[in-house]
Amino acid sequence: MATSRRRFLVPVLVILVGVTWLLNVLHVIHGVNWIWTAGLAAVGILTLALGGINKLTVVVGAFFLAASVCSILRQTGQLAIDREVPILTIVLGCLLLLVQVFPLPMPRMLDGEKDGAGTEERH
Repeated sequence: MATSRRRFLVPVLVILVGVTWLLNVLHVIHGVNWIWTAGLAAVGILTLALGGINKLTVVVGAFFLAASVCSILRQTGQLAIDREVPILTIVLGCLLLLVQVFPLPMPRMLDGEKDGAGTEERH
């Protein structure tokens, strides 16, 4: 992770906690647990922002963003839980297919496995 990105991590997380706390206290969209919903979105955004764009971060980041949207819809009565889980399963499958179609790089931590990095030579 680049040093320039790291220095923003703690301030952004503190702001996020404050905003979600305020949304809960003010009952913005009554019945929505903003801390949970924003937490899901934060995981998605931070995955993409700190990990860069690669096959893993696109799947994980976009999935958590979709889960955040579904969470709001479920908590406001727009989406039943028995539909939320299949929808998120379909979203995950589509994301997995998407990263196979588009020429996104493998994450560095997984890319080394191709050239034998991390394997021990037996004597």
